[in-house]
Amino acid sequence: MLIGLVIALPLAVLARRWGWAAGPVLAVTTILYTIPSLAMFSLLLPVYGLSASLVVAGLVLYSLTLLVRNILAGLRAVPEETRQAARGMGYGPIRLLLTVELPLALPAAMAGLRIAMVSAVSLVTVGAIVGHGGLGNLIYAGMNTYFKAQVLTASVLCVVIAILADVLLLGVQRLLTPWTRATRG
Repeated sequence: MLIGLVIALPLAVLARRWGWAAGPVLAVTTILYTIPSLAMFSLLLPVYGLSASLVVAGLVLYSLTLLVRNILAGLRAVPEETRQAARGMGYGPIRLLLTVELPLALPAAMAGLRIAMVSAVSLVTVGAIVGHGGLGNLIYAGMNTYFKAQVLTASVLCVVIAILADVLLLGVQRLLTPWTRATRG
């Protein structure tokens, strides 16, 4: 997810700054997301070989559409009056982005990150096809031997990991965005 964020954040900022770039950026990331996972791994195979990097690259590409769309939506949701007020206080473009726009876009960006994380947990199991699928390896081995307890255990663990990752990111979001919580009087 960190690699996906490092790529998605600049893409979303560019798409926000130059409106004409939003269409192509969103189109490319959406096309990448529509490629079935087995086909994606097949397309990346000549570049990465049968390695864990193949699975990581696929997961990064799949995360881009979710991350770029949500970061861009968050940046677009920042009120223009807020931007103008910051400019009036002497904020330059970088300071405006880092101290005003990104913090206000954080709830939408975190929503995208949470969805991308849960999606990645489920997609990594497909990496078992190339021998680097984490719990997917257990599922794949169990299916080949008809050992249903192994398949069930690995599947349940995938669900638990996805839920824990989502709850952890929700907690991080709540810590980073205290202004979004309702105040109790």
